[in-house]
Amino acid sequence: MEASFVRKANLGRGAAIARSVGLVLAGALAGCATQAPPGQGVASAPEDPVAVVASVPHEPVAERPDVGDRGWGYLVEKLASDGVPREVALGTVQDSRFEEFDGLYFRPNPRESKAMYRNFLKPASVARARSCRAEHASAFERAAERERVPAGVLAAILHVETGCGANTGDEVVLYRLARLAMANEPANLDANIRRNAGVNGRIDPDLERRTRERGKYLEDLFYPEVLATFEVARRMNVAPLDVTGSGAGAFGYPQFLPTSFLKHGVDGNGDGRVDLYDHADAAASAARYLAQHGWKPGISRAEQRKVIWYYNRSDAYIDAVLGLADRLEPKAAPEKKAPAKARPASGTRSK
Repeated sequence: MEASFVRKANLGRGAAIARSVGLVLAGALAGCATQAPPGQGVASAPEDPVAVVASVPHEPVAERPDVGDRGWGYLVEKLASDGVPREVALGTVQDSRFEEFDGLYFRPNPRESKAMYRNFLKPASVARARSCRAEHASAFERAAERERVPAGVLAAILHVETGCGANTGDEVVLYRLARLAMANEPANLDANIRRNAGVNGRIDPDLERRTRERGKYLEDLFYPEVLATFEVARRMNVAPLDVTGSGAGAFGYPQFLPTSFLKHGVDGNGDGRVDLYDHADAAASAARYLAQHGWKPGISRAEQRKVIWYYNRSDAYIDAVLGLADRLEPKAAPEKKAPAKARPASGTRSK
């Protein structure tokens, strides 16, 4: 087992856990995830999760007939149909680290508070980000050179996401993702629709439609992440339930979701493995993510915002990252023009 992969934070959860279940429903983070700009929907997973899971050698899990599925039957059956041995899926949800599923409330049109990122541009936060940028300069600069993404942007992302790696979260990623993947479970969906009924019990047809769409969206986004967690654990040589991260199911210094790790994870220090709890690998992976979503040298501010939107669908988050990056990377001074040669004053003669 690689201890670095399951390392737990000592200083709280910071921005990583602040975007927990309620807030991830507002934008389904990216960095954590492969996300789409407005109107484009959810990008496809980097690898077919069914094919990935079918190739994973699953360790025997002690199934407990006396416990049952603890409310997770919908997920267990989906996993079983997608190649995860049923006894493995059932044994996983029977683990003590998996709480009984008693429902997931979500809003049809969630909103994220702008105040959430306000403190990142205050002097104390900027100073910490500068320390991170300086301490891990070689990691950021190698990643910047390889992917042509500014080192300041990479340092800003790691600072906003996890305080440069200090606050990665200690939640069980598989459990957190599984809860979100259960949004569209029939009984849970029905409970959300009824919860939004008016005082007279009447259900607004438009509100019901938006609730159903939201439940389907969450399932389509997070169920592939559940599947991908099994493959991530296999690659890192850990048990799926040992992968820890934020309450939104993201992990590592850049707070990637599992499918983003599989597609964009980069071995930045050349040790033959991808470890998102290593600054070189984290910076290289974040840089690869941005580059593969359209970051190029010389793109406009509007284009920069569009790329970072894939990382986190939040205007306040984008403002914080780009504002912080501006403070971390001094802008090149304009070239000074050569002084003009002195000319004789009008009406005078040279001697």
